[in-house]
Amino acid sequence: MTDDLFDKLPPAGGDYDSSAIEVLEGLEPVRRRPGMYIGGTDERALHHLAAEVLDNAMDEAVAGHANRIEVALEPGNRLTISDNGRGIPVDEHPKFPGKSSLEVILSTLHSGGKFSGKAYATSGGLHGVGVSVVNALSSLTRVEVARNKELFAQEFARGLPLGPLQRLGNTPNRRGTTVSFTPDEEIFGDRQFKPLRLFKLARSKAYLFAGVEIRWKCAASLTSDEVPAEAVFQFPGGLADHLAEQVGTRECVTALPFTGSQDFPANEAGDSMGRAEWAIAWPLWSDGSASWYCNTVPTPDGGTHEQGLRSAITRGLRNFAELIGQKKAKDITADDVMTGSETMLSVFIRDPQFQSQTKDRLTSPEATRLVENAMRDHFDHFLTDNMERGKALLGAVMERMDERLKRKAEREVKRKTATNAKKLRLPGKLTDCSGEGAGETELFIVEGDSAGGSAKQARDRKTQAILPIRGKILNVASATNDKIRANQEIADLALALGCGMRKDCDAAALRYDRIIIMTDADVDGAHIATLLMTFFFQEMPDVVRRGHLFLAQPPLYRLTAGKESAYARDDAHRAELEATLFKGRKVEVGRFKGLGEMNPQQLRETTMSPASRSLLRITLPPEYEQRAMVKELVDQLMGRNPEHRFNFIQNRAGEVDRGLIDA
Repeated sequence: MTDDLFDKLPPAGGDYDSSAIEVLEGLEPVRRRPGMYIGGTDERALHHLAAEVLDNAMDEAVAGHANRIEVALEPGNRLTISDNGRGIPVDEHPKFPGKSSLEVILSTLHSGGKFSGKAYATSGGLHGVGVSVVNALSSLTRVEVARNKELFAQEFARGLPLGPLQRLGNTPNRRGTTVSFTPDEEIFGDRQFKPLRLFKLARSKAYLFAGVEIRWKCAASLTSDEVPAEAVFQFPGGLADHLAEQVGTRECVTALPFTGSQDFPANEAGDSMGRAEWAIAWPLWSDGSASWYCNTVPTPDGGTHEQGLRSAITRGLRNFAELIGQKKAKDITADDVMTGSETMLSVFIRDPQFQSQTKDRLTSPEATRLVENAMRDHFDHFLTDNMERGKALLGAVMERMDERLKRKAEREVKRKTATNAKKLRLPGKLTDCSGEGAGETELFIVEGDSAGGSAKQARDRKTQAILPIRGKILNVASATNDKIRANQEIADLALALGCGMRKDCDAAALRYDRIIIMTDADVDGAHIATLLMTFFFQEMPDVVRRGHLFLAQPPLYRLTAGKESAYARDDAHRAELEATLFKGRKVEVGRFKGLGEMNPQQLRETTMSPASRSLLRITLPPEYEQRAMVKELVDQLMGRNPEHRFNFIQNRAGEVDRGLIDA
């Protein structure tokens, strides 16, 4: 690098020196960045605290040291979970003189008895952060340990001990650990535990391990028709009992569900590698669901154990089809078999790997092989022990396969055929989507390669296509027909939509269900959107009339106060948020200069995801006379004669301050 380039750099140093380097000690990292440990500070994260403590109790039960767990929800958002296991060790920790092991576990990250595998063969807690994170994010935590017929207790506030470990006396008829905690309002605000959510969590844990009894207690003020004051959960049948409750009275393809369990083979050292338990039913006329667990921890996003189950079931059914001479079954996919089923899978494995601390997805590569090998023989027997049962299931799955292949063929015809049945050519800069289901596909028209690149990363590849345009599209209201036909941007747009223009426009042939104009939230963006709306009004009126055209609503500002953020569409919306959501608080305001400046996550969250975005539908008045009035207005504002625009502005300028213009 040359000296003159160095001269253009700002002077080194400034505010960035050794004093700017922070070293967070103890549990302070958890309080500073709770999202790293529990995925955020929302309701889901709040209940993750309960799951962490309950998982520890379940680990004691699965290890064979406890057979009873109590879960009690009290007023004041206080939760107590206890077990009759071995109890957390309370003797002095060898590496921390003067501190008990209990205090070390509660106040130190990455401490616990689940690293070596000596204390627990399989466990849901792996990283030694669960209960310490709960402690760090609670305003008050009390831990009682009954061990060796003695009772001990210690209290903490926001991760810090309020005093030393106390010996409370003899307790000959009690053993185990009790953890009571109140989530900190500084972290979670006014969010409260949901009794029904905790009730279902406690019940699901009992299904996952037949050897445990879980007792539920709830303060009378928190009960409801769905949440009793007291209940006892114990299910000797495990997941089979859970499945029976889930299916209820629904009629299924097979009279008996496919249920079972199997231990995994031991490793070379002779240690158990765990086990798998499953329960699957195929209801006839209703949607199904899937529940995945590893070491009693829910993994809602599935993972490698899910892949093992899907592979075992799919291959088993294909082999059965080959056995009975059904050759068409070679096209069966896992989705054909599993869609609509009620599926539950629980695995116990040593040293599992998860995608994140919240354990939403299992990533242990060996789980796929272990689960598939454990289930294959059982499923083969399920199909062949009763050939009529196997044929019934195969028939139902093949019906679903035939429907899928039929829909695929119809979609291919729709997407590959233009209105005149000629082979459809697509513009090279179009990034198309893969799905074609009714009511699903969308084309986003965006301005520029920068915004297009961000949109491509933010999109749902199955349902959302992206077409970037360069600058401001031709104003068709003031252009000649020859100029319109010669314009490359318009040609690309018409080619991508596939429905023809003007008298040849047929909205039924449109390749997408929604066309969404997505431009920057500024004056230039509004001008581009206006030009595009003019194009659709003049060249593809049928598309507009049938409600296929939309305007995206990207934000102009991002407002942040502390840990809370919100997006504002414009200045008025910003003022509204500052007067309501952020009233009396210091707000940092960031302005987006364009869609290209938003990262894909922000663009998806605010503008593209159907779950969180807002769209404006562009419509036309149904009566021709009213449409003619709209046509006249478009000609005035967008046509060739500038005097019409000048007269319109001059005549309506006085209405702007009074807010009377309704466009």
